[in-house]
Amino acid sequence: MDENIQAVTFKNSRQQKLAGRLHSPYGYTKAFAVFSPCFTCGKDVHAARRISQGLAERGIATLRLDFTGLGDSEGEFEDTNFSTMVDDLLAAAKFLETHYRAPEIFIGHSLGGTAAIVAASRYPHVKAVSTINSPCHPKHVAHHFKDLHDQILWTGEADVDISGRTFKIRKHFLEDLEAIDMTKVFSDLNAALLVFHAPGDTIVNIKNASYIFEL
Repeated sequence: MDENIQAVTFKNSRQQKLAGRLHSPYGYTKAFAVFSPCFTCGKDVHAARRISQGLAERGIATLRLDFTGLGDSEGEFEDTNFSTMVDDLLAAAKFLETHYRAPEIFIGHSLGGTAAIVAASRYPHVKAVSTINSPCHPKHVAHHFKDLHDQILWTGEADVDISGRTFKIRKHFLEDLEAIDMTKVFSDLNAALLVFHAPGDTIVNIKNASYIFEL
């Protein structure tokens, strides 16, 4: 492992141990950031590693994490939902605040970007948020398993194939997606916002970038 990348662990509000990697600049640290991976992704995907390292090379220390039940973090994925993603991001921010400096930047890829917006709206020290190919509303992720929607509602759970891997999705996950009011989230967000979106994205339509700006 590169000497400027440190393995860290911290606990979320449910007292589960989460794993992360902190990329630190070799010189002066301008600010700290939290990187939120995509839905079902972990801290070690290429996007998370490369962006975190790129930011560190530009003076921004960046912490990328595994959400509960993914990668090296504790917990079961089927017990998680969008709200636990947000909670994990806030736990990462609290870890940085306690041991280093309060993070001023939240960055997220795909659904992780949506979670980053929500987390930033609840974190007083944030100055900037950036999303990468992110849906405007968290319920967008439900299209990945729309054919199993009724089964999940009636039986309480279903095994869902996402990018070649099988995950168990439970009813509370769908209910939690519907409960998020993004209009209120954006009204509570006191930060600059930078939106990246690839025009040819077939998973999250670029219209979502426009929806984010409208809100």
